This record gives sequence, structure tokens and C-alpha cells, in this order.
Amino acid sequence: MSEKTKLTELFAALQSDMITKASFSNILNHPTDRGDNSEENWISWFNHYLPQRYKAAKATIIDSKGCISDQIDLVLYDAQYSYLAFNENGILYIPAESVYAIFEIKQDLNKAHMEYAGKKARSVRKLYRTSAEIPYAGGKYPPKPLHRILSGILTTRSGWSEPYGDSFKKCIAAYTEQEQIDCGCTLMEGSFFYDYDSNVFRKSGKEESLVYFFLQLLILLQNMGTVPAIDLAEYMKALSVQVETIPHGKT
Repeated sequence: MSEKTKLTELFAALQSDMITKASFSNILNHPTDRGDNSEENWISWFNHYLPQRYKAAKATIIDSKGCISDQIDLVLYDAQYSYLAFNENGILYIPAESVYAIFEIKQDLNKAHMEYAGKKARSVRKLYRTSAEIPYAGGKYPPKPLHRILSGILTTRSGWSEPYGDSFKKCIAAYTEQEQIDCGCTLMEGSFFYDYDSNVFRKSGKEESLVYFFLQLLILLQNMGTVPAIDLAEYMKALSVQVETIPHGKT
């Protein structure tokens, strides 16, 4: 057996396992149970296969001005530099600076779910993000430019008779800048990536839906680099801190 064949079989097994889990979600009777199970499957998959520098979780995004996003089904954030992330009554809050990508998780890909995902994306992208200088032994690196937060949708199947046909393309091209959906994976139909700057649209066949999505997402994350350093002074402005000068004697 050739190395190429082995790799193909590994990819096929990976996709088959995810489809099996998605099929189990579909047989659950209660819609909330189906949704929760699908979210857990995707979150577990991201945390298992992505490099350890990334962390996936259901979360709400906050900024230094006290604004918050809608709750996001799956947030991909930096596992090392998210030291302001905290859990309050079962809700995980993550600083906007730490976010790489956000995903809406549904059973079906359709116009209503795409528009809903766009609204979720807008609630995150409109948040304020800081970027601080980074000290090192020889001085300081300048603040890192803010990256574009990726937005996507993850589903099991498509509600469109032609999954990524004209109706889908018309939908994805109609978003405002903050609502744009960059990518998605429909396990049983294929995955897509849309570059809004170049207007280039790419899609995979249904046999490679999960693998193509995973590899292309890794490329985008590599190009993004590390998240910016959080300007903690901006977050401290939310605190009631009194400052005064106290003279002291000289020795």
C-alpha cells in the first residue's frame, strides 16, 4: 500500500467518524439535545485535531469597553494568551483580542441559518480590540496589526437542492463587511471558502468535505500568526481605582 493510499484512507476514516457522530445527533428527539450534541461533537473534534496553541469552546466574547457578543457556538481562540478568559455561571467569556475564528453550528445549511450566522459574526467583529507593545530583551516590538476574525458555519447536510449553487452564492455575497461568512463545512455535501477581497470561491467534493475544510483552515490560521498582545491597561479602566501621590522622606 502506497503512502498516498494510506493518507487517503486516514482522511476517509476521519470524515466517516464525524458523520457517524452527526447521524447520532439527528436521531435525538429534542431540538435542543440535537443542537447541544452537534456542538459538543465539533468542539471535541477541533480540540483533538488542531495544534495545542488553539482552543475551541462555546463562549461569549467581551471587549475592554464592557461590550459583549452574542453567545457563539464555537469560538477558536488562543490557548496561551487568553489569560483574561473566565467562566461565570457556566458561561465562558473570552477577550476579543484572543479570538481567531467563530463558527455557527446547525443541522442544515440554508438561507435562514446563513443569515443568522452573519448576525453572530457582526456581534463579534464590532467589538473593540486592543494591541499592546511586546517587550523583549532588546527593547519592544510594535503593536501587532489586528487580524480579521474568521467566521464560518458547520452543518451536517444542506437544505439547498444544489448545496453551493447560485442561491448560496447570492446569499454569501450579500453580507455587510462585519457579517461576512468566510468558510463552512457541510459534512455530507462538501466545504467552501470564500475570499471577499479577491472574490475567489472554492469548494470541495462531498468525499473530502471535512479534510479540505481542516487543511484550508490551518493555512488561514498559519497566515494569521499569533493574536495581538492584550493591552491590559485598557481593561483596567473598567475598575474603580483611586490614585494619589504620597510624599516620602529622603534618606
